Amino acid sequence: MPASVGARPRDGRGYPVPAITPWEDDTPQFALTDYERSAACARNRLCSVCNTLMPKGPVWRVVGAAESSAIRDALSAGRPYRNLAPTLEAPGHRACMLYASMVCPYLARPNARRGTSAETPDDMTAHVVRGAVRGKLGAVVGFADYEFAVTSSQVLFRFLDVVEFLPHDTADEHLAELRAELARSDGRPGGGQRG
Repeated sequence: MPASVGARPRDGRGYPVPAITPWEDDTPQFALTDYERSAACARNRLCSVCNTLMPKGPVWRVVGAAESSAIRDALSAGRPYRNLAPTLEAPGHRACMLYASMVCPYLARPNARRGTSAETPDDMTAHVVRGAVRGKLGAVVGFADYEFAVTSSQVLFRFLDVVEFLPHDTADEHLAELRAELARSDGRPGGGQRG
């Protein structure tokens, strides 16, 4: 676990709570995203997992089956990849996203299902409904940078230029990479930020 994640508040079971996770009655709502927390992370270039500064340069996020396949296909064909469709999913440090990909059941396994539905599903959040399956392929992806927009009801992100693609069927395939990233970190927030 990155030290900055270990310093996060914990739920009743002792699990660290990501920076963008809302709380209700002293209980984190892991399947939801808090608007104000997400906006603050976007505006201040803070990691959505550990809430510490992401230095200028690459940022990472975990992607599901459809986007993993599109990135893989573009890279295999030698084409650049840029998804112009915005997402609600915020970026983070490399180590934090490697860690999140392994500990979040929905991100870690292809057969995992969402346990909690989005409060008001729409075109952007339809994949978040109760029972949705992650799908066969997932990935931790590094991007050269990100853009964001804070609307009256959502924080939207777009990611620019793939710099690293780490696909997985089950995310424990990233354990050696996470260990190496943490060894490079020397205790800095977010692990050993590369870039």
